[in-house]
Amino acid sequence: MAEHVTIGVGPVSMAEVVAVTRGGAAVTIGEDALTAIDRARAVVEELAAAPVPAYGISTGFGALATRHIPTEMRTQLQKSLVRSHAAGSGPEVEREVVRGLMLLRLSTLCTGHTGVRRETAELLASFLTHGITPVVREYGSLGCSGDLAPLSHVALALMGEGEVRDASGTLMPAAEALAAAGLSPVELGAKEGLALINGTDGMLGQLVMAITDLRDLLKVADIAAAMSVEGQLGTDRVFAPELQAIRPHPGQASSAANLTRLLADSGVVASHRGPDCNRVQDAYSLRCTPQVQGAARDTVEYAASVAGRELASAVDNPVVLGEEGRVESNGNFHGAPVAYVLDFLAIIAADVASISERRTDRFLDKARNHGLPPFLADDPGVDSGHMIAQYTQAAIVSELKRLANPASVDSIPSSAMQEDHVSMGWSAARKLRKSVDGLTRVLAIEVLTAARALQLRAPLTPSPATGAVVQLLRDHGASVPGPDRYLSPEIETAVSLVASGAVLAAAESVIGELA
Repeated sequence: MAEHVTIGVGPVSMAEVVAVTRGGAAVTIGEDALTAIDRARAVVEELAAAPVPAYGISTGFGALATRHIPTEMRTQLQKSLVRSHAAGSGPEVEREVVRGLMLLRLSTLCTGHTGVRRETAELLASFLTHGITPVVREYGSLGCSGDLAPLSHVALALMGEGEVRDASGTLMPAAEALAAAGLSPVELGAKEGLALINGTDGMLGQLVMAITDLRDLLKVADIAAAMSVEGQLGTDRVFAPELQAIRPHPGQASSAANLTRLLADSGVVASHRGPDCNRVQDAYSLRCTPQVQGAARDTVEYAASVAGRELASAVDNPVVLGEEGRVESNGNFHGAPVAYVLDFLAIIAADVASISERRTDRFLDKARNHGLPPFLADDPGVDSGHMIAQYTQAAIVSELKRLANPASVDSIPSSAMQEDHVSMGWSAARKLRKSVDGLTRVLAIEVLTAARALQLRAPLTPSPATGAVVQLLRDHGASVPGPDRYLSPEIETAVSLVASGAVLAAAESVIGELA
């Protein structure tokens, strides 16, 4: 992961977003961006000196845009904007979310379409490099003029006001953190307050991180499914490439190819492949895995295409256009494009978790698990095995279904009906983070349960790839068959191994990178 990211006029990549948000990469501004910033600033200063009102430069905002603000009050105008809009409430959002918020706002500033001064942009970059994280609250954004309240809390800290956490996580006044880092607060000039708060950066940063997580989780879903197919004496023939070719969805083909590779050389699968096998068809939760988990992949990649376009966008209002320096109002701050795909991803997280829970449940029912003990218990009746682990899965899946209800179909008018249709993109992003966490936990329980079942199939041996995952869990003291024991720590161990990438790495260490 990159330790340093340079922001230019062009878009940052998804990998760069992750490097800054999660890897703590330092940030600098490229010379091309500084040149573009200076050019746009000259336009804003010319308009600020002109007698004709210009929105956001010499007027009020939103429903107050008709008021012309005298020159001597314009610095106060920008300060008042930021202070009044920093109106969030609730718990602090995560450090990585705030770093994404700052990075993507900086990326827009560097396009040369916003009209800020270079020292303002450079201070924002310095916050990222020094690990200074403004306190941003959970509630406050409607996704209408972008993420106004969250971005306002960041802008407030640039002014030396409000609260931040330093690189060690210590909560302190912004002024103290700035002084400790050898930085000076910014005195906002014309339009700068507006440029700092008018964007989709919070919802976009969370989208990028969710896409990153889901790409890996869908590979883990294939690993979990392969372990379940194997442990439940299912067939791998339904994953053959010629069957996928007659329904040519790319995600389906990738998922099926993964399953085939994961099940290669399985002693369990080989044990019932001969003419004596009387199994005609596996249940949908086994047989249709590529159709579900493949469709989820295709949805994630569609979301990635939207994220890519948004990363290449300059979201502000008004904006400075062209070499001639025209300034125009626009509606590009509306979060609908991002909000829709955030909701799409919550839907696929819920459905992939749902099929995972159904595969897990089949292991526990003696009528459907093909010879395994009820609930995979050591002494059924005395022991309950993984009975309640599946309850935990079911509770999470039920929650994920509620989270899949789209936020983007809601709209509450604001700003005296000036902002009369809003995207709720920030809300969609916040619930998607919960959805990704829930999916991680559901898949971890399936992996844990399937690993126990595969061990109960001994002396039959799992495939080398799934066997590596079983061994990983055993090495961490999880999923070892035997009498009942305190199960929650084992579930949390499995969750950690999924979330850290260890489960994926174990399988890939045997068969190479999964699709």
